[in-house]
Amino acid sequence: MNQQILTVTSNRALTAQVYEMKLAGDMGVFTRPGQFINIRLDGFYLRRPISVCDIEGNELTILYKVVGHGTEAMSRLTEGAKLDVLCGLGNGYDPSKSGENPVLLGGGVGIPPLYLLAKQLIAKGAAPSVVLGFNRADEIFYEEEFKALGIPVTVTTADGSYGVKGFVTDALPERYSYFYTCGPEPMLKAVYRKAVTSGQFSFEARMGCGFGACMGCSCKTITGYKRICREGPVLEKEEILWES
Repeated sequence: MNQQILTVTSNRALTAQVYEMKLAGDMGVFTRPGQFINIRLDGFYLRRPISVCDIEGNELTILYKVVGHGTEAMSRLTEGAKLDVLCGLGNGYDPSKSGENPVLLGGGVGIPPLYLLAKQLIAKGAAPSVVLGFNRADEIFYEEEFKALGIPVTVTTADGSYGVKGFVTDALPERYSYFYTCGPEPMLKAVYRKAVTSGQFSFEARMGCGFGACMGCSCKTITGYKRICREGPVLEKEEILWES
């Protein structure tokens, strides 16, 4: 964990609720895709955990959804604003287990960490494909950014207003060597049931401290409870025990 002051270099709306923010600072503490940051906002007691979407040089990209007063305050931040941020949190994905043609499955605001993962998989010679899941067409973001990486991208919408009608599990390719996924728990459970290979799940959870002290974001596994913020947010398929 590393605490530093990051500078907002841009902050723009991608959809009615989803924003892209870029932050400048020392990015050397990040070691894997799928890690997250925890942002302190003036006037709010708890920090906001946000997954890392991309890192280029000394600039980090996050995507966040405005769902409450804290993220609404984030959406009003302008270029040059300073933020107190805990960096390099969580374990992240392990790209080394991907095999030749992994599939990346993301739902809503679970999509961002898959972007940096896709870039790193391509860099190591893998040929990933991506399935992005949304409720409807006006919620879609980052489709073109993934396509610009030169990989197959499929978009699903629950209401059928764009792409494949249904959920990410309805667009699983016939063959894939491994899977990586992030999204709401019902989606993760559906992927767990349908996927035919091993894979890695990144869990979304409400967090208190963000670094393992409060035990407020635990998940049941075959070796006991693990903290999503500390031992996670990424867990492997074989270790997860779903709560009924």
